[in-house]
Amino acid sequence: MNIGRPAHSPLSQFPVIDDCLWIGGMALTQLAARVGQTPFYAYDRRLLSERVALLRAALPPAIEIHYAIKANPMLALVQHMTGLVDGFDVASAGEMKIALDGGMPPAAISFAGPGKRPAELAAAIAAGITIHLESYRELETVARLGQEQGRRPRVAVRINPNFELKAAGMKMGGGAKPFGVDTEQLPDLLDRIGALDLDFQGFHIFSGSQNLRADTIIEAQNHTFELALQLATATPAPVRLLNIGGGFGIPYFPGDRPLDLAPVAANLAHWLSLVEKRLPEARVVLELGRYLVGEAGIYVAEVLDRKVSRDQTFLITNGGLHHHLAASGNFGQVIRKNYPVVIGNRIIGTEREVASVVGPLCTPLDILADRMELAKADVGDLIVVFQSGAYGLTASPAAFLSHPPCLEVLV
Repeated sequence: MNIGRPAHSPLSQFPVIDDCLWIGGMALTQLAARVGQTPFYAYDRRLLSERVALLRAALPPAIEIHYAIKANPMLALVQHMTGLVDGFDVASAGEMKIALDGGMPPAAISFAGPGKRPAELAAAIAAGITIHLESYRELETVARLGQEQGRRPRVAVRINPNFELKAAGMKMGGGAKPFGVDTEQLPDLLDRIGALDLDFQGFHIFSGSQNLRADTIIEAQNHTFELALQLATATPAPVRLLNIGGGFGIPYFPGDRPLDLAPVAANLAHWLSLVEKRLPEARVVLELGRYLVGEAGIYVAEVLDRKVSRDQTFLITNGGLHHHLAASGNFGQVIRKNYPVVIGNRIIGTEREVASVVGPLCTPLDILADRMELAKADVGDLIVVFQSGAYGLTASPAAFLSHPPCLEVLV
């Protein structure tokens, strides 16, 4: 009954007992009763810890792992990650506060993003956080604010390279971009950092995200290391930080397959041997967001109504794009594709059907699943959207149409 569509990559991170999904050591129905309402997001501590452990086992020991808080800034989750990773990367003063409240030492926090406000920069300088410079104006502002505080700001340069991460879901480098400083402008910028006597740390080179192809990640990392080694000959101080970005993806859609870490790890080991010789003071940082948290989370909504319109079955829920914009297909997708979705309390069910899962909003864009094969569901059943640990609630228009807010729990 899958109407000829390709299947999602098998998802086995959550146990299924008596046809009900379990998360955090309890049945989904029990968790829903504990939360006290639907919709909600739930994130599994065990899976967060296991993902970092997987990376530690696969990657060279010298690689530092940083969590990009933008993927999921829930404070309890960030606090859990504090004990697992080597540092945090933030993109706003709000995320900076979460990172500091989470217990990460300021020296292990970096702040990137275009258009940082002077107040945000001043707060970062006062905290001792490394600021990733994205423009000449930002450099001058940081220098002025540092003088006003009587402090020497810690800075790195975010580079807009002349290459991109091929096959990436979102390209962050190459061509004209609002992110970072173009490669050809770097010599003058580095000279200016030296003249202003800022505390230069190194480089941040981020070319793209959400990539499942090891070969293209390796190609981008090769270009990244080559560029960093070339630029290191003209820096105002030894390179102590080399943030090579991330780009590791997770499978969302039919046909997607998990990233093969082994060749990526082998390539990193090759480059680390060169970096240790030529940049002996450099810490090499892998900055990851969704790869660390995306598969550890689910979104849960409740069926409010079941209706058939011209032979198409609709399950109408109390959740939707206002809570999970990405699953609706309106966050980065050109052609809408279904996230993996199940009836959480009837994974297989006694009957199967093809149905569409939609939310309560007055827009045809409010779709969580379009004509998917699911267990036959009724009012009160729980819809589960997998791969929901990253870019979920905080990436969604929660105030749209003024529906009730969504909760988040870490279990």
